[in-house]
Amino acid sequence: MAAAASSSSTESPKTTTERRGIPGAQFVEDVETYLSQTGLDVNSALGFLQERLQQYKLVEMKLLAQQRDLQAKIPDIEKCLDVVATLQAKKGTGEALIADFEVSEGIYSRARIEDNDSVCLWLGANVMLEYSCEEATSLLQKNLENAKASLEVLIADLQFLRDQVTITQVTIARVYNWDVHQRRIRQTATSSTAKDS
Repeated sequence: MAAAASSSSTESPKTTTERRGIPGAQFVEDVETYLSQTGLDVNSALGFLQERLQQYKLVEMKLLAQQRDLQAKIPDIEKCLDVVATLQAKKGTGEALIADFEVSEGIYSRARIEDNDSVCLWLGANVMLEYSCEEATSLLQKNLENAKASLEVLIADLQFLRDQVTITQVTIARVYNWDVHQRRIRQTATSSTAKDS
């Protein structure tokens, strides 16, 4: 029954579009029509909507984690670009660059960097490659642009997701309130019939 309810409600003609795999929520203006179109009773509809709301919350947690990762990654890339630019500026001057670098968490070492034509970049998964300063700058610039573009898309996805959460919460409230109203009408009708007898 639950599988049939899920499939019939997702095939509804009023279902809004999705964004990058996030299904759009359907705003319900007339609860009675919604229930008859989906073939659900109130409890099944509320269960389906609560399940959809939990799915949205799960996706939101994943997107927020990705956003945090990107927001941490962008300053690191910018810092690397600054270091490469500093190395390029010092190149050819004959002046050595003194730098402190982190060997391990909380452990730093001082290095004297002479004229150098290349830098080593961590690519991830314990992989480091040596690049010329120009190649490193171009690679880091491309990575920075990609990270910023991904962050913009992620922010738009989060906004879309928040809209869907709001629509779903409003729909849950509307269905619940409609059910309470219908019960009161039935209760009033039953009590007035009992008084007339």
